[in-house]
Amino acid sequence: MRRARLIVADDHVLLLDAIKSLLAARFEVVGTFTDGLALVNGAAELKPNVILLDIGMPNLSGLSAGERLKQILPNVKLVYLTMNLDVEVAAEAFRLGASAYVVKSSAATELIQAIELALVDRSYVTPLITKEERPDKFFYRVKQKRSPNHLTLRQREVLQLLAEGRNMKEVAYILNVAPRTVAFHKYKMMELLHLRNHTDLLRFALNSSLVAVT
Repeated sequence: MRRARLIVADDHVLLLDAIKSLLAARFEVVGTFTDGLALVNGAAELKPNVILLDIGMPNLSGLSAGERLKQILPNVKLVYLTMNLDVEVAAEAFRLGASAYVVKSSAATELIQAIELALVDRSYVTPLITKEERPDKFFYRVKQKRSPNHLTLRQREVLQLLAEGRNMKEVAYILNVAPRTVAFHKYKMMELLHLRNHTDLLRFALNSSLVAVT
């Protein structure tokens, strides 16, 4: 029987190697990545069935990377493995196309179960997120509640890089756009979010679930 093709993305190399070793016996691990932008740029040629990724990754957060990956590979299953226990972050992950959400303190068997459920088009969220709430109620709220995120994908990409301390020229180089395009997105975000200056924008980024700074 053909094994499912799996990509693993995490910015901690030791953990990345451990996850790869754990899953290699059951799945074909076809690639590993340590940042979100490299993952997006390299995933398509590896033809994965499942992408296992973290929320907090440099250059592009797991949420933004996941949204872009679903545009490039609409049939791929996204399984998040993260330290983030915020229920709203988990909900946003599913709104952006996730199939499963597991935390790093979960047992290895739970991670494998989540991947296998994703492969048969079923959703899974760890009980550590839902706590006493039934999973079906969680998924109902995910579908019914509109995401509070009013920023576009490109705006979130710019916000992620600015929050990492990059200047606008560096952001432009990474995203392969003109610096004036970055400036446009920056000031458009400030207008949409009613923020006065760059400091307020960074404070918003660090206090929100829209970006993830490790």
